Order: sequence, then structure tokens, then C-alpha cells
Amino acid sequence: MRSALRRYPVLIALCLAALLMVVPFLIVAVNAVKSPAEYSQDGPLSLPDGLYLDGLKDFWERVDYTRKLVNSLVISGSVAVCAVVLSILNAYAIGIGRIRGRTWVLAFFVLANTLPQEALVYPVYYLSKQAGLYDTRLSVIIVFTVIQAAFGTYLLSSVLGRFPREIIEAARIDGATTWQVLWRIVVPVSRPTLGVLLVFFFVWTWNEFLLPLVMLVSNDNQTVSVALGVLQGQRLMDATMTNAAALLGVLPALVFFLVFQRTLTRGIAVGAVK
Repeated sequence: MRSALRRYPVLIALCLAALLMVVPFLIVAVNAVKSPAEYSQDGPLSLPDGLYLDGLKDFWERVDYTRKLVNSLVISGSVAVCAVVLSILNAYAIGIGRIRGRTWVLAFFVLANTLPQEALVYPVYYLSKQAGLYDTRLSVIIVFTVIQAAFGTYLLSSVLGRFPREIIEAARIDGATTWQVLWRIVVPVSRPTLGVLLVFFFVWTWNEFLLPLVMLVSNDNQTVSVALGVLQGQRLMDATMTNAAALLGVLPALVFFLVFQRTLTRGIAVGAVK
């Protein structure tokens, strides 16, 4: 046993970390299908006698979960795609185009990543009011596209800064334009990294709460995270429905992560090899 601990310390640490992440999710899932009577009598760590789905059903109907789910999917998916496209365009100009003041531009993107969202609430609220975009999904998509693209630009700029110049020069000698070099050479080679950014941007945007809470005040435009926070703040749910709400809130993002797990793994592996 001790020899195994000495030989595989990293593997054991990863297994423990995975266990710590999975156990809370399993507890939430078990309590989501448990009746309030079972929860109050046996506690949160007991197994249910059967599947009690009324908590999931009541929460789904109370918040109009279908509409909230569509809003979150539209916003998160649009932000992920638009932020990746904007990041690759910016990084291509900075990393390969070598624009003037490259260091200062990268410093600006780093500064944008360090700004807390609390500092952006009032300016974003005021600008959206002036532009007539307040309480629309488009306003949230624009804001988070810019926020996520700031991180994506900084990351991709360092990657494209080491892009082999010989390949680009050979393509230009063959008559390739700037756009052809970007879409036919740089993007295919950088596809694993772009896939990782796409997954991260989707999950990060899905979990956002503060700005959607301020920008989306009508029930028709609210996201899943906002609906969960507002409803729980009203203290109208029992423990079973609270766990059902948490399960329905995290499950779509988890499914998306699992679907694109191969893309994420391949992107990290390619980055490590490079």
C-alpha cells in the first residue's frame, strides 16, 4: 500500500479530487428524487425508497424551466461561438500580424480580465438603456462575448505568437491572402485550442448570475441561473425542490461538458505536446 502511494501520488490525488467533486453531485441527485417526508425523517444522506419526481415537476412548472433553458442555451451558445471567432481574429492580428504596441494591447486584455463584474454593472446597465437593448438577450450576449473574448485573445495571442513563420511565408508565396492564411492554415491547426475555449466559454457563461440578474428583469428573458437564485430567495421551496432546482441547473452544463469531453481532452493533450 505504501509503495503504491509513493509510486502513484498524482493519480491518487486526482482520484480523490474527482471523488470530492462527484459526491456532492450524487447527494443532490439523490435528494432531488426523495420526498420531503423521507428527507425530514431520514436526513440528506439516506437513499430514497422510490423515485419522487413531484419536486422536479413542481420546480419545472413554477419557473417555466423550458423557456429558461432555451434562453440559457441561446445565450451561452451564442457567446461561446462569437467569443471564439472574435478571439481568433484579435489573436491573429496580435500574434501573427505583429501590430504596433502589441505589449500594450495584451496588457489591456489582461486588465479587462481582472475587472470585477460589480464594476461593470452600472456602465453596462446605462449603455444598454441608451441603446435600447435593456432586458434583451442580445445585450447579455454582447457583454459576455466581449468579456470572454478578452481572455481568449490573451490566450490565443501567446499560442499564435509561436506559430511557425515558415508555413505562413510559404502560403503567401503560393498566393494565399491574409484571410486564406487565417481560415485555411491558422484555424485548422489551432482547432484543438479553439475547441477548449468553446467549451469553457459555454460553461462560464451558463454559470453567470450577476449581470444576467441586472440585465434580464422579465421572466421571458431570464436564464436558468437567475431563475434559481430568484426563486430560492423567495424561500418558497422545500429541501427536495431545492435539490431538484440545483440538479436541473447543473445538468445541462454537465451534459454539454461530457459531450465535448473528447474535444477538451484532445485540445489539452495537443497543447501539452506542443
